[in-house]
Amino acid sequence: MNKNILDEILLALENKKPIALVSELKTGDQGIVYKDSISGVLEVTDDIIELARISIEDDSSRRSGDFFIQVFNPPKRLIIVGAVHIAQPLVEIGKTSGFTVTIVDPRGAFATGSRFPEVELNEDWPDEALISLKIDNRTAVVTLTHDPKLDDPALEVALQSNAFYIGSLGSKKTHSKRIERLKDSGFDEHQISRIHGPIGLDIGSKSPAEIAISIMAEITKALHAR
Repeated sequence: MNKNILDEILLALENKKPIALVSELKTGDQGIVYKDSISGVLEVTDDIIELARISIEDDSSRRSGDFFIQVFNPPKRLIIVGAVHIAQPLVEIGKTSGFTVTIVDPRGAFATGSRFPEVELNEDWPDEALISLKIDNRTAVVTLTHDPKLDDPALEVALQSNAFYIGSLGSKKTHSKRIERLKDSGFDEHQISRIHGPIGLDIGSKSPAEIAISIMAEITKALHAR
């Protein structure tokens, strides 16, 4: 691989920019396709460029004729605010679905390694944690605490980010109150409508595991609907 191409890939990964490396198999020539531009020495048709961009969206590498398209997307991330019972099965389902999972909860008694083994735990206040985690368009944010003092600061940061999914646990009544608080904080209806609340697809879920399944299903639906 050309050093300039490698450096460009590493820079894109560092900046969390989704790209596709297009290689001509016969010549070894390579080029990089971004969502809005291309670079490198490779000359390709508009069809291959479009296919590369589709591959980025699908998060799927593929071969087309004499060309191989290799996708380099930022990791899918799931940030869960609230180390509650539902979070435990949600962590496992999220990891199985290919997400890097982070638990955010300043309550040390909840966010423990024994309850959440092999998961990144962040005990900062939710708004500070989400700012430091640098939410991007490959990030889903879920709030589960039922405590406005914890959920609302997280939602305020998430609503100002490019998160592809924002969901918050609670009944319709709880969500209505949440909407009013966010309006009082300066958010409009269009912004607030990004929140999936009550959270999860309606599958009649009752247990923590079933609710976690409904949440992950809704996250998956949102990921592929973009």
